[in-house]
Formats: sequence, structure tokens, C-alpha cells
Amino acid sequence: MAGAEDDNHSLATRLVTSGRRAEWTGTPRQPGAVVNPPVWRASTHLYPDSAALKAGKPNEDGHFYYGRRGSPTQWALADALTALEPGAAGTVLYPSGVAAIAGALLSVLRPGDVLLMTDNAYEPSRTMGRGLLKDMGIETRWFDPLDPGAFEAAICERTRAVLLESPGSLTLEVQDVPDLATRAHARGLVVVLDNTWAGPLGFAALERGADITVMSLTKHAGGHSDVMMGSASAGADFHAKLRRTAQALGQVVSPDDASLVLRGLRTMGVRLERETASARALAEWLESRPEVARVLCPMLPGSPGHDLWRRDFTGGCGLFSLVLRGKDDAARNAFIDALSLFGIGYSWGGFESLVTPIDPAALRSASPWPLPGMDSADRFGVRLSIGLEDPADLRADLERGLAAWAAA
Repeated sequence: MAGAEDDNHSLATRLVTSGRRAEWTGTPRQPGAVVNPPVWRASTHLYPDSAALKAGKPNEDGHFYYGRRGSPTQWALADALTALEPGAAGTVLYPSGVAAIAGALLSVLRPGDVLLMTDNAYEPSRTMGRGLLKDMGIETRWFDPLDPGAFEAAICERTRAVLLESPGSLTLEVQDVPDLATRAHARGLVVVLDNTWAGPLGFAALERGADITVMSLTKHAGGHSDVMMGSASAGADFHAKLRRTAQALGQVVSPDDASLVLRGLRTMGVRLERETASARALAEWLESRPEVARVLCPMLPGSPGHDLWRRDFTGGCGLFSLVLRGKDDAARNAFIDALSLFGIGYSWGGFESLVTPIDPAALRSASPWPLPGMDSADRFGVRLSIGLEDPADLRADLERGLAAWAAA
């Protein structure tokens, strides 16, 4: 639904202009026109007469039918997201990022199929493979995210799709998505990519081989840690599959939540620039610290997949991990508990900085942890989400955390 004029604008401009159709906001010079599409709450949309009711409306965004199919508030957000994804014909909204992953997979998998899943995938994705999909008769097999040969070896005659996540949200390996997508398509597989880390501003997923690109809008798009939502964007054929599956499952997001995400989307670009710059500076500084065994940040030379990040990505974000040198869980807890500017909590991509412990070994099925070249004693990880605070203040806070670690 994105306007044709959007194709001539940069992504930064599309963040501001897309999803603001005149039929939803009024024309700019019209008295009473508004900047943002209003919050349109309705379960029932009325028809002018019985003939119109019988004729119905096309099953697509922009046509009133029933509240479950959305209204201008949800359509505006979907329209804006589609405008950010080169090659996308449409976007489906879901009540969470996990729901978006489930919606994407269920749209292309059937009982008896095999799904290949990258071994650095988001934990709820792994849980889905071992639970929901298994219960439906769908087998999930994991593969080393950095080993294309292992990926090809895992494909069998029943394999139908692959779920990639690049970078992984805990250990941040960057995969060669174009290469893996080429290999997958040669075997007739559908490529689903969780692109939450970089989003469309940092990685053009569909242009680089993904068939369906998924985001947790809870993160960067919402940006304020006060809304849950997910999205899946695709070309025409896969968008139709996504839409049918979502409607069959009764998936819908509230217009109030859609309005919050649409508001956050307008400033996502400038927030990502600030968070990325701060994260890179802090990651470089942490890499020099004797208390730190390894910094896992795609933007740093030496991190797994850094060359691929330089080749394929146009941006980053504030999320990276580090591995503390030796010691034990108590020392890691001392580091975390000494921090005052970093909230202790899940999620990321909001305006505030966050910290959580990570233990990737428990989540690995097909690839090693610690990574090759790391000491086996260096296994206590910490994930940092860098927000909009002054990076000097965050650095001082991390200094306190490292001092507490050293004293533990």
C-alpha cells in the first residue's frame, strides 16, 4: 500500500512520510488535517445498505470490513513498514515478535515438513521448534550459523524452510544471508529472517535473499519499552500466505498499540544512530579491559561475521554482548548488580540501557560455546542494550560494574 512517490525518497524520509495517506489524515492544506493518523477504534464497520454488505470488500488493507481486519491506524503502520522494505508488497502485524515468527513459519510449513533453524536463534524461536512445531508434526533441525556446509548437509527431501537470525540476539554472529538464501532457494526452501537487530534501516532483508522478513516491533520501532508488537513483510505471494494464516488464527493488534509503534517509528532512525555510535564506542573500550575476555559486537573487527556486516549492512544498533574473564556466576552477578544506569530486564531497543546475563551453552545444539579461540573458563556472558544516555555516564557505570566483578 505504500505510495509510489515513496520509492523516490530515502529511508530516512520514508520514516517520516509513509503511512500518512490523505484519506486518513487529510491533505496538508485542508482545514483540520492532522499529522498522525487518528486512533481508530472499531470492532464493527457499518455499510450504507444491504447491497454493499452483500458485495463485501476486497480482503486487503485500506478496505473496511470488520475490526479484525484493521482500520486506518493499523493500516498506516503496515503501510509505513512496507515502505521501508524494498521488494515488499505488504506487511502483517502481530501482537508480539514471537507471534510474528510463529505466523511466518505456520504460513509455509505443514505436518511432516522439516524446518532448519540457525543455532544462534532467539530462545523463544528454539522453544517453538521443540514445542509448538513438534506438536504439529513439524521437525526442527539446527545448524551452525557460520558453517554453510553444515547448513547444506542438514537439508533433506522434507525440508521446506529455514529460519535465519543475523546477528543472533545473544552471541551476535552475522550469517552470510545472501549465500545461505541462494543455497536454500536452489533446494526449493523458503527463507525466513528474523531481522530485528538491524531492521530495514540496517539490512535490506528481501533484497538480500529473504522471502519473509520478521521484526519484533517491541524493540527499535516502539522504542519506549511500553508496547508489544511484531511484523512480517514479504513480496506478493508470501504476503498473501502470511495474511491468510494470520486471519485464520484471528491475529490482530489494537489501534492504540499501532499508534504507539507508528509514533516510535518516526524517530527510529535518529535513535538508532545515537545508540549505534554509543555502542560502538563502549564496545571498543570494553575490548581493551583486562576483565573482559571477549566482546561480541558485529561492528568490531574480530567479531564473528564482522566482514559480512561491513559488506551487507548499512547500520547497526545498541545491542552487543561481552564475556567476562573466568571467575563464576557470583562475580557476574556482582558486575550486574553494581550497575545503576543499566536496568536489569529483558528486551532491548528502548531509550534506556539494559543488562541481562546470558548462558549460550544451554541453548546450543549444533555449534560450540565458548566459541573457538575462547578459553573454556570464559563462559559467563552479559548482554548490554545501549540506550540514549550519555555514553560517558554509561562508561562510568560499567567501570563500577567491572570493579565489583574484580572484587568478587
